[in-house]
Amino acid sequence: MIRSLFLAVTLLLPLAAHAANPGSGMVVAAQKSAAEAGAQMLKQGGNAFDAAAATALALGVAEPGSSGIGGGGFFLLYIAKEDRYVMLDAREISPRLAGNGEVYETASSIDGPQSAGVPGLAAGVDHLVTRYGKLNRSVITQPAIDLAKNGFVVSPRLKGMIKWRGKAFNDVARNQFMSGETIKQGALADTLIRFAKGGAEDFYRGETAGRLVADMIRDGGLIRAADLADYRVIERKPVTFEYNAYKLISAPLPSSGGMTLAHVFGQLKNDDLKVLNRTDRVHLLVETMKRAYRDRNEHMGDSDFVEIPDLLNEHRLARLRAGIRMDRATPSRELGNSSDAIGSGTDTTHFSVIDSEGNMVSATLSINYAFGSAYVSPSTGILLNDEMDDFATRPGKANAYGLVQGAANAVAPGKRMLSSMTPTFVIGPDRTFIVGTPGGSRIISMVLLASLGFMLDESAPANWVNDPRFHHQFLPDVIQHEQEAFSPAVSKELQARGHILKPMNRKYGNMHVIIWDRIDKQLTGIADQRGEGAVLDVK
Repeated sequence: MIRSLFLAVTLLLPLAAHAANPGSGMVVAAQKSAAEAGAQMLKQGGNAFDAAAATALALGVAEPGSSGIGGGGFFLLYIAKEDRYVMLDAREISPRLAGNGEVYETASSIDGPQSAGVPGLAAGVDHLVTRYGKLNRSVITQPAIDLAKNGFVVSPRLKGMIKWRGKAFNDVARNQFMSGETIKQGALADTLIRFAKGGAEDFYRGETAGRLVADMIRDGGLIRAADLADYRVIERKPVTFEYNAYKLISAPLPSSGGMTLAHVFGQLKNDDLKVLNRTDRVHLLVETMKRAYRDRNEHMGDSDFVEIPDLLNEHRLARLRAGIRMDRATPSRELGNSSDAIGSGTDTTHFSVIDSEGNMVSATLSINYAFGSAYVSPSTGILLNDEMDDFATRPGKANAYGLVQGAANAVAPGKRMLSSMTPTFVIGPDRTFIVGTPGGSRIISMVLLASLGFMLDESAPANWVNDPRFHHQFLPDVIQHEQEAFSPAVSKELQARGHILKPMNRKYGNMHVIIWDRIDKQLTGIADQRGEGAVLDVK
């Protein structure tokens, strides 16, 4: 296996220990019931890692269109007593029968069991609890079991997702999610009970594995016993870099988030954004996004399978920045011939956790498209992901989000598909920012804008999360933006420089952040107004 070559940024920077513990804990998540599950762990003497595990499992029940044990994700951890950062890579992997992607010439990589990668979340949660937690697995699993057994009322947001994706549901999914105002998941509760007892061993090599594989064989899925048995969560060194007086710690490959953030901030190394007017600032950020996303699309993939060029070389980034004109937008066609075009999604989830000892978790989890594959395994109740569509399953053809990718992200047995999930810590002189969001390819630009809000500190913290967003991803060569992101005057000036503006019909993202003031020992949680999230403070 070939390792990537971005070690210069991942990293040699010393990270000083936090000066003080917050003295209390906090959980900020997309559903109140999931945040309550995490807060309950803190109240029972657990740490941030126990709380994160309980929150992740509960979200998979209460927010089934966005995550679950049929999917995967990334957990960025700070272990206070060791002054250490680590990324738990619980990303899905390609099953052997997917081969090199030929199967998707005739099968769907979006709908149905054949679109599922081998789930990673169960392994990630089990590793999180057994390696870093204080509580036992049965305790952290109980809130999710209760939610699955007793059910919950369908929220307006979830109702909209069901209406959109319901036509793709298999019979079990249809009966489970479209039978009334309350969703109960009995088979999933039984699977969670087995997980509480047997953990990853049951899920990947025990009764649950056997049930899932039998369903796969019967219904045309590609996952087999050997695929499950071979799955392992991986501890990876985060991407870490400096920008002015701040250190940023973010997701490494197979998530493209950290490297793409580092790429943008590396280009901006010598720019003082505070002195720029609104138009100049947007223009400069768009131009750096454009160049960073081009490299992301062309070169990034699972670094255990492909060699990654030194995209973050400071001299290379300086040359890219030198090519940016402030009076004119650079057409994407002038930057190269990459045919990559990324779309977007919101069907992922993010939560942030901190405990009284200063342990932190920033976790972004996904099943990819809304309700993933739309297939619920009948004998396990597991809603499977459709993450195979995040690969270049059809070279030269767009995936569900419009992404046409290169060989670096081609399908291969056991390979992890490229992701844009960007759980991040921003460490300032006095404050720490725990941040992340769903949103497909726009995740990276959302985390970028929120992190800049934190570092520049020009407005109230709620604005860093809730202000209208803008985004550029190389192709299509347009600035996608939420309504009211730009004033009429700024829009006119951007268009005069050659930018094409594309307002979005709906809002995107669902960011959940924690701000830790390390001097005053104060915690501030912010749940995105676009969603249904909750902030729970645990004294």
